[in-house]
Amino acid sequence: MSNVSYKVGFIGLGIMGAPMAANLAAAGHTLFVHTRSQVPQALVDAGAQACASSADVTAQADFIITMLPDTPQVDEVLFGANGVAEGLKTSGGAGKVVIDMSSISPMATKDFAARINALGAEYIDAPVSGGEVGAKAASLTIMCGGPEAAFARATPLFQAMGKNITLVGGNGDGQTTKVANQIIVALNIEAVSEALLFASKAGADPAKVRQALMGGFAASRILEVHGERMIKRTFAPGFRIELHQKDLNLALQGAKTLGVSLPHTASAAQLMQSCAAHGLGGADHSALCRSLEMMANHAIAPDTAA
Repeated sequence: MSNVSYKVGFIGLGIMGAPMAANLAAAGHTLFVHTRSQVPQALVDAGAQACASSADVTAQADFIITMLPDTPQVDEVLFGANGVAEGLKTSGGAGKVVIDMSSISPMATKDFAARINALGAEYIDAPVSGGEVGAKAASLTIMCGGPEAAFARATPLFQAMGKNITLVGGNGDGQTTKVANQIIVALNIEAVSEALLFASKAGADPAKVRQALMGGFAASRILEVHGERMIKRTFAPGFRIELHQKDLNLALQGAKTLGVSLPHTASAAQLMQSCAAHGLGGADHSALCRSLEMMANHAIAPDTAA
């Protein structure tokens, strides 16, 4: 990992953003931060400077990172009043790199990149996978789209936050990769849910079934981590159902534009919609199993935790 120190702006300090920013501070980078709520005291203690607006962050920093819930929020932070674009106009965009690490529309990303480029700055879309655990452990998978030179300059920042870092292609390709990731994750959660529900309903101990399957071809991170959540009933969010719903909607919207059929992605999206309708939108996406359990009138395991 490089020992270079950058002036980094970080906008959006939620479940993922706060630990990601903390890892940048721990790596020796100077942070200028802005978020809707109060800046975490731990970041202030680590030397992060709270700014009044996204424009102020942009004026201070050479690299501006956004980590926000969805496309409209990124649009607002970049191009709204006191946004990143305004900061670029005021301070000059030459040499600056805007890095969006949110999971948003690939089509919108290409438009955002062109508008940022017009102000003289480079743009990288760099969505992540790994959830809150990966954000805290600095082990995120980071999928990048953007110019090679800008990616090379930003690599020390990515190395402070993640492990598997790939430049996939041009602007939008990072977001396309993230959508593909979310399709795979959702369908794996659905598969593990169905398997454990089947086993439990048939009278087998789902914990022992999971243990047995972890040694075979069905082994996966989803079976390991989310299968355990389903059995232990620990659905506090690492990644919320409502956010995964958003990602699957991006997949289905993109599929319509491309003329591609994604039938099982649509199925997973409907199961998540059922969960949301029953008040589980804020639960971890492993709680997708609850929709199948409600249809079967049988739980994989008794509820023992919130």
